[in-house]
Amino acid sequence: MGDTIFALASARGKAGVAVIRMSGPQAHWALAQLCTVPVARQAVVRRLVWQGQVLDEGLVLVFDAGASFTGEASVELQVHGSLGVIKALSQALGDMGLRQAEAGEFTRRALENGRLDLAQVEGLADLIDAETEVQRRQALRVLSGAIGKRAEAWRKDLIRAGALVEATIDFADEDVPVDVTPEVLGLIDGLLADLKREIAGAGVAERVRDGFEVAIVGAPNAGKSTLLNALAGREAAITSEVAGTTRDVIEVRMDLDGLAVTLLDTAGLRETQDPVEQIGVARALSRAGRADLRVFLLDDTGESLLLAPMPDDILVQGKADLHPGQGAVSGRTGQGVDALVAQIAKVLAGKAASAGVMTRERHRVAMIRAVEAMESARYQVKGAGGAAELVALDLRRAARALDLLVGRLDTEDLLDEIFASFCIGK
Repeated sequence: MGDTIFALASARGKAGVAVIRMSGPQAHWALAQLCTVPVARQAVVRRLVWQGQVLDEGLVLVFDAGASFTGEASVELQVHGSLGVIKALSQALGDMGLRQAEAGEFTRRALENGRLDLAQVEGLADLIDAETEVQRRQALRVLSGAIGKRAEAWRKDLIRAGALVEATIDFADEDVPVDVTPEVLGLIDGLLADLKREIAGAGVAERVRDGFEVAIVGAPNAGKSTLLNALAGREAAITSEVAGTTRDVIEVRMDLDGLAVTLLDTAGLRETQDPVEQIGVARALSRAGRADLRVFLLDDTGESLLLAPMPDDILVQGKADLHPGQGAVSGRTGQGVDALVAQIAKVLAGKAASAGVMTRERHRVAMIRAVEAMESARYQVKGAGGAAELVALDLRRAARALDLLVGRLDTEDLLDEIFASFCIGK
């Protein structure tokens, strides 16, 4: 029998309402020391009394084992959010022998009790951290079990292919009535196509989760910092008539039509003998090269920008207040800024549309390992004379790789890393 834990599940500090959670075999007993235990899954107002002293009056929710978030007997107390009430209740629960929960311990128990798989745990973490509408929708899709369902379907096909191959091993000395090779190849080819499609979309899904980067690039004094300030709606970067004012990369985070976007203001791109400016140009080229999208702010100098535009990049004439023209933009007056924002959002939305359900590098690596194992199996079936034992071994390797997606294998170090990012009450 495990111990019973408790923690403040709402934000720390003074608030209108605070939520204290308890989970474990003694959760209902502990509540009984404070008040009459209500019927499970019915919210009831109770006066909470400990050792003859009224601590507070609040809403009480009780969940039976198997019907709670953690899968254990659980209690939630919704009380007044003063620091004094929280402290008094925490002291009382501690006196009863309950233990303060560690970071992510409630969710970890949900995983251990089969209420969530590992991918759903990651989806929950992403949902807590979601800043934008697109991030919220993506996190909810993962939390709902989309990865687990997909991994289970792949696993069934692998089990079927493996069973067919194992049959040829078991009856090696006999004539197998049906040639299983076509069905095995069909299953492997279908799995490979699905996995490669997911791998291709994993990078974009990760960018949706972490945020896209958009670099504003151009020659010195082209108006990049002024444009960044206009897009950010604040003075995020120093602006000056002196060329080369920006030396480091300045980042501004924003929500762009539901997508998390980090705008990058970079040093002006030009050949220079100034050693400090050379560092700034090198950093600008490096970050702009890694960005998901580049906005080239053009001027009339004709100076080489040391960086070639990519197919999706946006080229726009800058300083429209001084050089008016069709499609020009000015951070100073705001001319063309709305149209530029709409264009950036359209390009990024197009990129986000290709996002798969796998959202983390861990997912991508697991799928790559599965693909490598299945390609080896395919080679054995089709090109190397059908060595059944080796095919079966490769298919088992692929299944183990996919099991890592949902945490079926021993992943203690991975769990420690994931749960370290959770808050205490989750």
